[in-house]
Amino acid sequence: MPEIVELTLDQAGAALRDGRLTAETLVRRHLERIARFNAAYNAIIFDNPEALDEARAIDARLAQGEVLGPLAGIPVVVKDTMDMAGLPTTGGWSLLHGPSGGTTLMPERDSSVVARLRAAGAVILGKTNVPILSHTGSHANDSWAGPTINAHAPLHVPGGSSAGTATAVAASFAMVGLGEETGGSIQNPAAAQSLVGVKPTFGLVPTAGVMPLSGLRDVVGPIARCVRDAALMLDVLAGYTAEDPHTCAAIGHVPEGGYAGRLDDRALQGRRIGTYGPGWRDQSLEGETAELYSRALAELAEAGAVLRDDPFAGSGFAALRKPTCPPADYDGRGLESVPHDLDRYLRRMTADTAVRSFDALVAATAREDVFAPGAILGFLSTMAAFQASRKDPSRPAEQDEFVAARAAYLKIFNNVLDREGIDAVIFPQSRTALPGLYESRPIPETTVSEVNIAGLPAVTVPAGYYRSGAPFGLVIVGKQWSEADLLSYAYAYERHTGHRMAPVLHDGERLVAGG
Repeated sequence: MPEIVELTLDQAGAALRDGRLTAETLVRRHLERIARFNAAYNAIIFDNPEALDEARAIDARLAQGEVLGPLAGIPVVVKDTMDMAGLPTTGGWSLLHGPSGGTTLMPERDSSVVARLRAAGAVILGKTNVPILSHTGSHANDSWAGPTINAHAPLHVPGGSSAGTATAVAASFAMVGLGEETGGSIQNPAAAQSLVGVKPTFGLVPTAGVMPLSGLRDVVGPIARCVRDAALMLDVLAGYTAEDPHTCAAIGHVPEGGYAGRLDDRALQGRRIGTYGPGWRDQSLEGETAELYSRALAELAEAGAVLRDDPFAGSGFAALRKPTCPPADYDGRGLESVPHDLDRYLRRMTADTAVRSFDALVAATAREDVFAPGAILGFLSTMAAFQASRKDPSRPAEQDEFVAARAAYLKIFNNVLDREGIDAVIFPQSRTALPGLYESRPIPETTVSEVNIAGLPAVTVPAGYYRSGAPFGLVIVGKQWSEADLLSYAYAYERHTGHRMAPVLHDGERLVAGG
């Protein structure tokens, strides 16, 4: 049978169809790999006890000649925050984890994205580790399950908050996985672990049944080892569902023939690509990062791209960013309605779940107020709209400042791309090398606040490694609904360079002790 390490969806699908491989064997081999290595990397925190039975059912249907979904028999993982009937949702918080002394949130039904994976025939192996309430884009160190380790660079942060999904995919515990982003939680871990991540346009992929941080920013997207796998996953995830009215905006924007059908290894030829500079954000690149980015720009030019230096210079774009939680560099506008968003989300729990409203959540977790000044989400306490939402979670907060910020970002972004004839911008995803696993310093990203407030799509792609062995990645950003183009540019770059390498794993207990 094919080796499962770095196995692609196309390779697995072909082997399943021609009988060289069964879904049961494919799933079993991944479960064996998890059993050997997961204790050291701590990526998967809940196992699906039905995984092998589901794989056998796929084999039986294939044997009967049924035409199954595009992910039939494919082992995948999903982030802990995504509801999956039969498994708890903890948000990484001990107070929402029954065995740790907290209350248990047991969803009544699957989230929309989990339902779409099941409909496509995927076998979900389990749920992956996150920091408490997905509050950081760097790691999962404060999770009740303990820290997740970077598969490529164990001494460095794995990226967050979709840390477990990134490590599981990088380590070939699963073939592909789902991440969720409010502020870097797909692009940060994907870039940190030499993976492809798709942070989609807001509204392209449903978020119903995903524990929220912001109903106006949250997105779900794939994390994969290659661009084609990410595109095939997006084909399954994207599009309208009545469960999530935001996806009404996606109608007419999902390409005919799908995202994978648009991939072209010549896609960069003649494309005008904007480069990073102070017009986008007045923060410079650290020495080795600047060297790696310079090499990447040369590679883009070799692949046929026409580079336009700092196209946002003089546009006023950089001045729009407004860090809301000093000394951190994060702009959290749009999170003010999280009490209302959580209140709506909690209604999906089973009838016997004690916590089915925001007020019940506050009561059940009273000994650790995450919204108090100085707490992990304490910056929200300074925002008037948050205070109004907390006072009455049944009503959505008016977020005039966020709406104005999104409009301003989109106006300048679209005007610059139109005026300069720019097809996309391609930046280093981080301005420096990755911080250490237990450093307090966050990943110094280049696009998180901007693309999440504006609702723009972004695709990360591996672009090499630092001398330390830590991955270096690029992020490709374009106009709303341009995922097909961005994936095609990423695919052309991936084919031209082939930077990704499989990590060398170590079994045994945790690789990095202490804190």
